[in-house]
Amino acid sequence: MASFQKRGKTWQYSISRMIAGKYKPIRKGGFKTKKEAQVAAAEVEANMRKGVIPNLKPISITEYLEKFINIYKIDIDEQTLKRYRNTLRTVSDYFGHVSIQDINKSDYQEFLNVYGETHAKESTRKLNIHIRACVREAIDEGIIFKDFTRGAKLKGKESKKPEEKHLNYFEFKLLLKEIYKRLDQGMSCYAILLALTTGMRYSELVGLTRKDFNFENNTIKINKTWDYKGGSKFKDTKNHETRIIKVNGKTMGVFEELFNNVPDNIQKLVFYSPQSKYKVYSNASLNKTLNNLLNHLKINQKITMHGLRHTHASVLLYLRCSIYYVSERLGHKDIQTTNNFYAHVIKELRVEDEQKATKSIDQMVG
Repeated sequence: MASFQKRGKTWQYSISRMIAGKYKPIRKGGFKTKKEAQVAAAEVEANMRKGVIPNLKPISITEYLEKFINIYKIDIDEQTLKRYRNTLRTVSDYFGHVSIQDINKSDYQEFLNVYGETHAKESTRKLNIHIRACVREAIDEGIIFKDFTRGAKLKGKESKKPEEKHLNYFEFKLLLKEIYKRLDQGMSCYAILLALTTGMRYSELVGLTRKDFNFENNTIKINKTWDYKGGSKFKDTKNHETRIIKVNGKTMGVFEELFNNVPDNIQKLVFYSPQSKYKVYSNASLNKTLNNLLNHLKINQKITMHGLRHTHASVLLYLRCSIYYVSERLGHKDIQTTNNFYAHVIKELRVEDEQKATKSIDQMVG
């Protein structure tokens, strides 16, 4: 909203503006008449409604996104940073040096549409998340006024649904029984067993050392991962947190026996592999062993080691473990992450709960 003041023989306009919670009005004077000041102020306000900030040096979206990554994404893991860098390249290739102030909703939607023609919808979603965070920061800094990512429609090929990435309860039991029988066939089977019974990420699994196992309490401490792609070294967990999970007694028992009978290695890694350039059993080799097992069991569902994580979580939810416990056990950043991944399971269980609730009330009243 503009206000006008006479300064001597000329007029000045003052337009209200808040930047990052602070009042920073736009003022300009020297107009011969109040009408001239009103016309000029109206033009400025119209531009502001479009997201164009007056008297501000244009900055390309590529330059601003790079600055955003370098300032705000310095403490993320290497893989996540790599994805942000990929987003930067995608934005640079499409927009080049177009200023962030000149991009509107239709420009951005067209960008997503083009990207979605050759990528999965999930990839488009992640791209949009990165850019949206950058745009919101630009708004907080007062560089733009409007969020041109708001309400964007995500295009792309439908990726594999979460429910297609895990085994069902019956298949889980079949695989679990079979893997216990095959532990004499090598450490790959031990890795598959632990992934199935704990839901650990692959990088967490291969980052385990013997001291992480507490056989008195049947727990495993997860406080690091093995950076097999970035130099074969330990690094923080995905969310930079430590969690301790309870593991079933039989699984802990076979690992206790293993540690008692097999000498430790120079790297102190449970899943150490001297033949591998990564120093641990690779994801590809474990996936190969896993799918050979599934073929033997005549389980048509083909999954990866990460699919065992989805399997573990889905089975726990099926067994009526609370979503809060499952989220904590998996090491998710928050419960919403868990809810998004396993919405299909939660929906199925909700139908059962609904039937149980109404049936129970009917029984109460005879």
